[in-house]
Amino acid sequence: MHNLAKLISFTLVLSVSAWAEESKMRAESSISVENGSAWGIDNTEMNVRDKNGATLTPQMQSNRKEDRMLLAAVRRTVVDDKTLSIFGQNVKILARDGVVTLRGPVDNDSEKNKLGELVKQVAGVTSVLNQLDVKTK
Repeated sequence: MHNLAKLISFTLVLSVSAWAEESKMRAESSISVENGSAWGIDNTEMNVRDKNGATLTPQMQSNRKEDRMLLAAVRRTVVDDKTLSIFGQNVKILARDGVVTLRGPVDNDSEKNKLGELVKQVAGVTSVLNQLDVKTK
């Protein structure tokens, strides 16, 4: 029984160590994307822009049923377009009273324009505020 306890203890230590290493790697990768190093840009200005309250953020998404349904339809349309980059498929989308706001990074101007046009075609969208940021090289 003593050996079984040692084996369980050893397995638990390995599991916790693996979990800690994975958590560390995830934290480091999210930091590198957040601070812009993944693109070689400094996003300080974008952070200031978003904190001043003048720019819509995902936390401001309306909870009205119509807005949630429109948001879901737009998200499905974007995700289903496999010609978009991972960044393009993961843009922030806000829907309020038929107005859809697109935010976040995309690979190039072409993708930015394509997303705007794609979203305009979704039933219920009255206008699109295309605030997507094109990544710089």
